[in-house]
Amino acid sequence: MSPDPFVKEEWTNKYIFTTTKKAKMKGIVFTEFLDMVEEKFGYEVVDQIIEDAQLESKGVYTSVGTYKHSEIVQLLMNLSDTVKVDPNVLLKEFGIYLFDTFLKTYPTFFTSVDNAFDFLESIDKHIHVEVLKLYPDATLPKFLSERFDDNSMIMTYISDRKMSALAHGLIERSIKHYREDYSLEIENISEDGSKVKFIIKNNS
Repeated sequence: MSPDPFVKEEWTNKYIFTTTKKAKMKGIVFTEFLDMVEEKFGYEVVDQIIEDAQLESKGVYTSVGTYKHSEIVQLLMNLSDTVKVDPNVLLKEFGIYLFDTFLKTYPTFFTSVDNAFDFLESIDKHIHVEVLKLYPDATLPKFLSERFDDNSMIMTYISDRKMSALAHGLIERSIKHYREDYSLEIENISEDGSKVKFIIKNNS
């Protein structure tokens, strides 16, 4: 499948994704990522990026398992090389894809609020709390929210994994889900990309 849907996207964060030997990630991230790759690019690409990565797990994941974070980085970079699309663009698209997965799997996260601001504020205060009940050993990014009024808020992403493009996709898709007219600006707080500020304004 052609990667054309991604080509028009631009991303200014050029930081290299980093990881450590101890860094882990839950299997649901891997299974959903590979599902997205198959849906958008075909099974042959899934097979190729796994084979090229020479993963310790052999590319066999379960949603409840725990795997090295370095493996998702390898898969992402291999996909970028294969389809010739910037990895941050692919990661943002994965954030959009994950939102739709969560919407189907955990609908109560979304029906308990009726606007994007309330939903985004609930990520760290409510949703991540519930996620940790399901996956107690999960290491989640921090999403600090600061709401100034009914028309503007700031979301600050904090994670040593520097995968804020995924957060960008989730935030953008949540705004679209609630059918609201918002503008979104992105500002890097830290030089290494581990802290990123999302400035969201209601234009309606």
